[in-house]
Amino acid sequence: MSDIARVLIIAGSDSGGGAGIQADIKTVTMLGGHAMTAITAITAQNTLGVTGVHPVPTEMVLAQMKAVVDDIGVDAVKIGMIGSAATANAVADFLPASREVPIVFDPVMVATSGAALADAETIAAFGRLMDIATVVTPNLPELATLAQGDDPVAAALSLVSAHGCAVLIKGGHDEGQAIVDALIEEDNMTSWQDDRIESRDNHGTGCTLASAIALFLAQGRPLPDAVNRARRFVRIAMRDAPGIGAGHGPMGQGDVRLDVGGEMRLNQITVGFEDYAASVEFYRALGLRLIVDSPSDYARFEAPGGVTFSIHRDAGQVPGGATVYFECNDVDAEAARLNRLGIRFDHGPTDQPWMWREARLRDPFGNVICLYRAGEMRRYPPWRAA
Repeated sequence: MSDIARVLIIAGSDSGGGAGIQADIKTVTMLGGHAMTAITAITAQNTLGVTGVHPVPTEMVLAQMKAVVDDIGVDAVKIGMIGSAATANAVADFLPASREVPIVFDPVMVATSGAALADAETIAAFGRLMDIATVVTPNLPELATLAQGDDPVAAALSLVSAHGCAVLIKGGHDEGQAIVDALIEEDNMTSWQDDRIESRDNHGTGCTLASAIALFLAQGRPLPDAVNRARRFVRIAMRDAPGIGAGHGPMGQGDVRLDVGGEMRLNQITVGFEDYAASVEFYRALGLRLIVDSPSDYARFEAPGGVTFSIHRDAGQVPGGATVYFECNDVDAEAARLNRLGIRFDHGPTDQPWMWREARLRDPFGNVICLYRAGEMRRYPPWRAA
């Protein structure tokens, strides 16, 4: 494996920049990988819909793949819109069936706007791509098309049995306020539940999720961990959407890297204060965006790039002092690792009322260090200021 995760993306181009190759490149790039592409189709589309599709000849798709594989190398592959049955079969012939290189297959059939992106013959050829895939990521309508039956778990199990791949059931098309996704593997099932994010800026969610999974697999992470991190990336990117276009707008992948990167991400600092109003006015004047406003004890600001900064009136947070926050994907594991090194904690990992899980310790000079896991709750708590 190279020092940077190399991800080959086989998918269609979205002229509106919300989905397809454009979303894939943004996702892989913002997560620190190197994105390479084999474009299968050129589409004319925007946030309102698709007005034209021009498939790229199969020979040219293969030429793109061969060019990057021969020179740069590949650590993972993401397959999205495939363009035609001929291209699907050719891609299946070209890619290794051994699964030594992780392959994430997003069986794109219909765009967010409702436009068809795969005909019946192409969908019939999806079976060959599932035969070589590490994981397939269908939404509920796509899963119902790929496997007969009303029970999503039973349908996913049938695909796992028939093709030997894992299946991630995406529950976004289901009814209700809760979103449940389930990863079905041959010998394991992992599920996640989150509140639905009400937004029309959801164009490219499937593309972004699949590309993020591919990136994390390219980095050598286990599949459940890769899915978990990718889900978090998608959710925060939805919340960070720029709000452009008159229809289903694109997401905001640009400032999410600090929320899902490697361990010990320095993305939050807290300082003390004496005058709440004066402090808030000062930091807003500096250009920070007020996102949590809790007079007269606490305020949190967001800086360009996604770093957050807080002021806190607390007995342990004196003016002139500071608390340094390092976000970890697994606070418990990091605390256990440091304990084994003989580092003592003021308190171990604990769930806090503000929806962060925190462990606190001090450096040799008594400065407070907080290891924490906040996910969406760092920048998008339920009480985020409008």
